Amino acid sequence: MKVFCLNRPNGEFDTPIAELNRELMRRINKELPVVSVDTVEGDSLARVYDVTQYPAVVVTSDSGELVHSWQEGSLPLINELSYYLDQ
Repeated sequence: MKVFCLNRPNGEFDTPIAELNRELMRRINKELPVVSVDTVEGDSLARVYDVTQYPAVVVTSDSGELVHSWQEGSLPLINELSYYLDQ
């Protein structure tokens, strides 16, 4: 599984994402990769997974199939992310 966050840099959700990553690091020693939607890669990922609201957390299978996503500023719970990051 691949898990990543699409976000716009210097936005209002930078702090909650940083706090989420600190808690993930504390609990499971992993971080959620954050990809800027202002990059070619981020823009491409947003289009592929139909992400229109930021931040968005996206979970895909290893082959790239969408498994789950959270958008519109609703971040997943630590336990939800832990499950996907450990797969």
